[in-house]
Amino acid sequence: MSKSTHAHTSAPRIGGAVALALLFGAAAGAGGNALVDAGAAGITPPAATITATPAVDRVAAPSPDEAPPVTFTVVAAGDVLPHGPVVSSATTATGIDFLPLMSAVVPYIEGADLALCHMEVPVTPPGTSASGYPMFAAPPELVPSLAAAGWDGCSTASNHSVDRRAAGIAATLEAFQSAGLGAAGTARTEQEADAIQMYVVHGAARDINVANISFAYAGLNGLPKPDGQPWAVNTFDADAADASPIIAAAQHARDQGADIVIASVHCCVEYKTAPTAAQRSVAEQVAASGLVDLYLGHHAHVPQPIEKLPGGPNGDGMWVAFGMGNFLSNQGTQCCVAETTSGELITATFSIDEDDRVDVGVEWTAITTDRLSGHTMHVLTDIPDGAGTLSAAEVAARHARVASAAGPEAPERTTPVGNLALGVDMIPRTG
Repeated sequence: MSKSTHAHTSAPRIGGAVALALLFGAAAGAGGNALVDAGAAGITPPAATITATPAVDRVAAPSPDEAPPVTFTVVAAGDVLPHGPVVSSATTATGIDFLPLMSAVVPYIEGADLALCHMEVPVTPPGTSASGYPMFAAPPELVPSLAAAGWDGCSTASNHSVDRRAAGIAATLEAFQSAGLGAAGTARTEQEADAIQMYVVHGAARDINVANISFAYAGLNGLPKPDGQPWAVNTFDADAADASPIIAAAQHARDQGADIVIASVHCCVEYKTAPTAAQRSVAEQVAASGLVDLYLGHHAHVPQPIEKLPGGPNGDGMWVAFGMGNFLSNQGTQCCVAETTSGELITATFSIDEDDRVDVGVEWTAITTDRLSGHTMHVLTDIPDGAGTLSAAEVAARHARVASAAGPEAPERTTPVGNLALGVDMIPRTG
């Protein structure tokens, strides 16, 4: 799958090309439960909203004999959590289509060079029906709707990954494969589990291999992994703050030819804006490893801080979005806390020079779901006067909660991003 119609004649550097060739060859032959606290988050809105330009570390202009840096954008979002009422809103007389619910945020997704969502739940196995909390399964129509919205792939490791056992994992990955989307974090076979989800960004000077790895805390809501399939879902021990499986996967991605590694981590306590000590420790360990360029957090269902932690591949820091809140869900004050109505859409701008030095800048965009108006999604800064059932005052309150949670380190983005690369291709993990 590519977001560009350009022809690509540039080639990856030798190490990446060899590793991807090996990956293609292998694919051709392939057939601590964290506690939940629903208490209020206790957020104090900021006095003003800060709008700024991208926080990209500027790279010096190349001399005539130097290749220009490759630049591209990655957009990521929080949990895709299709409760029963969300499915009802997507259901019409002619079928099920989630795209109309997402249409207002599509411009902020489709303009990215690479867009990565987080699929919280499995897809229904054949012959079964969709279901909501506590044992989720989404209608298969959700996946092509995500593709139509501009997403290139999703992370799929979550505490709900095994809600429909091995059949649900298989149905989910088959739906993603049919839609041309990448998926990281779950697997149907041991060989598929070993293959890192890779995307190739085509730059004018060369191609860049971007890996997405995905992990969830080991509890899985008390459900076991499928019998004899410990590799079916990538997990780590959040209670022990053991980041070693994530770090090992990042090293494996580098060994398979990744120039950039993005870690999607599903952890830890729900409905709290402040990261837990274990959550912060895991992110700090990953940053200190020097193997991961960007860390994307899920599961809290509320926006959490965006910070640059010491470490990273260059030693000058790794950006962490501890929790991006919800992307599309039915959560709100009727079940949870007010912060669950909204989320952070993350835009990361990468620049890679000819010496493979990577500079990353991160911005956030406040998004929300109007659950009382057919679960219509909005970018909050696009509707200052209100929309649907959201008054101007409610829009301002939701925006203030996201801004307070995100914190001051990363600037806000209030306009859609545009393509910087020539295109992106998803590399299938299986043939």
